[in-house]
Parts: sequence; structure tokens; C-alpha cells
Amino acid sequence: MAEIELYNLEGKVVGSVPVPPALEGAAHEAVLWQAVRMYRANQRQGTAQTKTRGQVSGGGRKPWRQKHTGRARAGSIRSPIWRKGGIVFGPHPRDHRYELPERIRRMALVSSLRDKVGSQAVVVVQGLEGLEPKTKALAALLRRLKADGGTLVVVDRPSAALARAARNLPRVEVKPAAEINCYDVLVRPKVVLTADALKALETLGASAVRAEPVEARTGHPSTSSG
Repeated sequence: MAEIELYNLEGKVVGSVPVPPALEGAAHEAVLWQAVRMYRANQRQGTAQTKTRGQVSGGGRKPWRQKHTGRARAGSIRSPIWRKGGIVFGPHPRDHRYELPERIRRMALVSSLRDKVGSQAVVVVQGLEGLEPKTKALAALLRRLKADGGTLVVVDRPSAALARAARNLPRVEVKPAAEINCYDVLVRPKVVLTADALKALETLGASAVRAEPVEARTGHPSTSSG
């Protein structure tokens, strides 16, 4: 069974913890792609706007007579083929949001954690809840853990002290285990967990694996008799 290194607040290895069975194995890339696409789409503002020929200014009269000018026929300077004319099929404000089933989102979260565990980018810190609620203290700890290049700190329950300590650290975010998603995990190089957060993720991962199709776990299509 694989293990994750256990650190203390001084950044020294004091032991190891076993990797939960649900977080072992290969990541399901197709599910990850679907989930990341959804999270990125949901972050879009959807405020892009272009003007149609009915919204640009000018064009109240015909630019020149229809025949005998030697030029192409034209009815309005608002035409899309004219400079400063209207835009055809351009973007307009819209809502890009959509939702995947909860089962797929959970599978994606488990897959992202499997990816981080497999690349040894997950560490567990002992007593992290008791860290001094100051940016300097958290920054020093992350440096000792070699996790100051972008880190997701996962706790068991919301921690105002840790959130305040991480507020001024770029690319560092503190979240409870119940609120993280696969995009949070994948977008940061390192994941720092408390022991209680690891247990919460183990429970969440176990429920996701039970709902995971056989081909996602084994890489082989399921067979059914009769």
C-alpha cells in the first residue's frame, strides 16, 4: 500500500499515513476533461457583445443610386460588408453555465486526487489547525514543505485563522474538504492536507468509487451475462 509523508509544523517528516484505497489507481482522464471544461465554462462572464446592422449608427439613406455609377449596388452603409458595418453572427451576452451530474463531479475529484497522489504532490501536516494565524507563519511552513509555488490547503472544516493567514499569499487557497473540486486540485502543483481532511476525502472517495463504472476503475469494458 502506498503511503503519504506526514510532516510536523517545522516541516520535518515524522512518519507516514497510508493512502486510502479510493485514492489509489489511475486517474480517469475523460471524466477530468468533462469536469474541467464545466468549471472553466462556469467562470466565464459571458458579457461579450457585438452590434448587428440594426444597432450601428448611420445608414438611413441609400449611399448612391442603384444603376449607372460603375459601383456595386448598396442599400445601406450598415451592411456587414462595409467597414464599421454590423457584425453577422457575432457574440452576444449569454450564460455559459451548465452542470454535470454529482456522480461525475465526485469521480473527477477522486481522479484529480489520484493524479496528485501518483505524482507525490500530496503531503499531510500534523497539527496544521494550531498554526499561528499569520501570513508569515504559513509562508514559512510552505517553504519548508517546498509547496510555496502554488498550494491548495485542505482542512476538515472551515478555518478562519488559516484563511486569514493565506489571504495575502499568491496562488495559495484554504478550503474545507467538502468544498473542493477537481479544478482546485489540478490547477495547483501541491496539495497540503490535515489528517482529518484526509479522512473526509477517504469517505468522499469511497462513495465516488462505489458509483464509478467498472471500466473507469479497471480500464476494461464491463461484461454482463444474459
